[in-house]
Amino acid sequence: MQIDIDTIVKLVVSIAVGVLIGWERERSKRPAGLRTHVLVSLGACLFTIAALEVVGTQADALSRVIQGIATGVGFLGAGIIFHDKEKTIGLTTAAEIWSLAAIGTLAGLGSYALAIIAAVLILVVLVPFKWLERKEL
Repeated sequence: MQIDIDTIVKLVVSIAVGVLIGWERERSKRPAGLRTHVLVSLGACLFTIAALEVVGTQADALSRVIQGIATGVGFLGAGIIFHDKEKTIGLTTAAEIWSLAAIGTLAGLGSYALAIIAAVLILVVLVPFKWLERKEL
C-alpha cells in the first residue's frame, strides 16, 4: 500500500469531522466525547481505505465492508444507551456516533464535500434542535 496525498486527505477529513462533532458533544458533557468521535470517524475511514486497497471498487465486496462498519458501530452505540425507571439516555449520542461512522466512510471513499455537509447537518440537528427541545411550544 502506497500512502499518497489522497489517502492523507481522507484521514485528515475524517479526523476533522470527528473533532468538529466530538467537540460539541464534549462541551455538552455527553457520554461520548471528542476522542471517541475522532476514533469512530477515523476507524470507519480506515476500514473503507483498507477495503478499497483490497477489493478496489467491487461493489459487492465494498458494500459488505460498509455493512460491517454500520453493524460494528451500532453495537458500540448500543453500549451508550442507558434505561432508567424514568427515562432513557444516550439515544441521541448513539445515533450521532452511527451517523459519524457513515461520515468517516464517506471520507474514506473520497466524498469530502458530502462528508463535510453531513457533519454540518449533524451539528444543525444537535445544537439548535437541543435549544428547541428546551423551549415550550
